[in-house]
Amino acid sequence: MEILNYINGEWVKPVVREYVEVINPATGVVEARTPVCGTAEVDAAAGAAAEALPGWRRMPAQDRVQFLFRLKFLMEEQLDLISRTITNECGKTYDEAKAEMRRAIENVEVACGIPMLSKGEISEDIAPGIDEIMLRQPVGVCATIAPFNFPGMIPFWYLPYALACGNTYVIKPSEKVPMTMQVIFRLVEQLGLPKGVINMVNGTKEAVDGILDHPAIRGITFVGSTPVAKYIYRRSAENGKRVQAQGGAKNPVIVMPDADMEMAVKIIADSAFGCAGQRCLAVSLGVTVGEARNSFVEMICDAAASRKVGYGLEAGVQMGPVINQASRGRIEGLIGLGASEGASVLVDGRGTTVAGYEAGTFVRPTILADVKPGSEIARTEIFGPVLSLMHVKDIDEAIALTNSGTYGNQASLFTSSGYAARRFRYEANAGNIGINIGVAAPMAFFPFSGWRESFFGDLHGQGMDAVEFFTQKKVVVERWPKEWSRTF
Repeated sequence: MEILNYINGEWVKPVVREYVEVINPATGVVEARTPVCGTAEVDAAAGAAAEALPGWRRMPAQDRVQFLFRLKFLMEEQLDLISRTITNECGKTYDEAKAEMRRAIENVEVACGIPMLSKGEISEDIAPGIDEIMLRQPVGVCATIAPFNFPGMIPFWYLPYALACGNTYVIKPSEKVPMTMQVIFRLVEQLGLPKGVINMVNGTKEAVDGILDHPAIRGITFVGSTPVAKYIYRRSAENGKRVQAQGGAKNPVIVMPDADMEMAVKIIADSAFGCAGQRCLAVSLGVTVGEARNSFVEMICDAAASRKVGYGLEAGVQMGPVINQASRGRIEGLIGLGASEGASVLVDGRGTTVAGYEAGTFVRPTILADVKPGSEIARTEIFGPVLSLMHVKDIDEAIALTNSGTYGNQASLFTSSGYAARRFRYEANAGNIGINIGVAAPMAFFPFSGWRESFFGDLHGQGMDAVEFFTQKKVVVERWPKEWSRTF
């Protein structure tokens, strides 16, 4: 596939000297080459978006969302093509890719409610003859710097809300997975949007910095690792931009002795090993309480060892590869680090090969037991199919261990006790809480939360947080002449 930019309503072949190979992580086949664009391409995209902004923001909201309605139906029609593209460039199973796009479509659906969600407020006669009005107006040109792990869904945490609220947009896909947005922008091309409303630039750090520094771009969204999220947040804020930057995670799951163990093991295995562990809501620390250890450890090891790994378009495959060789090497190195720190490798996913796909970057599900709190393997985000096991004596220790980490993306509890569930929900320091849920992914009409080192900013993606982020409030206090007041 040829990777192009999309600027001012036209496909543009960038003139660059450097490309990044897009390798199918299951087959090792080069699927495409991402052009490494720079600030000139960013400037062209931002300029087109800025030029389109006045006309787009003046379009009534009920007219703007008609484009989103059409986009929803086109995405549903092409769901199979988009899902297969995600599998081939990202490595997910077909079902995982399809579920990802369902979430993207849900966000388009919610954003179609903008005529109601973004309405202002009015207070009449706050003093004799004086009214006060609060209006919502678009922020301006906004941009998303997208990650590799959800190339279809994550841009849609932001894009439909931004457009519906009257902003224009620039997307920079991850250079590792640019093909999904190429397919989606072919659908965007069919919408009949005014030129410049949505633009796309491909590239790496130079393009990112161009977005962060461009004076026309007023709002930035990002999902990725915590060090990069901090960089995005700091540099954007220094340039006076609105910013929301989602960072990394080290998500614990607490298993109580009274949990439905069979259900808990199945859900936790799906959470830890689904998407090859490459998601910010993946469970990475399994904490057993009291007697829960007796059955849970053996059962989760069986679940890990029996998971079918392979090419995500083949029937029966439950887990695909990790994104590339560098990621595979890093994950295997961290498994070795855990062993050197005293953890027992109960199920070892290192050195995995899959017949017929020997060039694939596979790491089988891995279980590390007796991981010490405070150790490097307990603190580091692995971003792979590795579950580290710890043990505590009661719910108090479990909550303390949950809150001892630096991240705060998700924490989950499996129990049949309402008391334990309520305490955990109230006391756990994480933005997304799961009770008998392994992946506490909010629906599109709720914000995708995150606390502490997992999020930098104020307003999150999705739902009303997205509406708040992509609008700025204007308060008008007005008085009309006495002559007008007397005739009213």
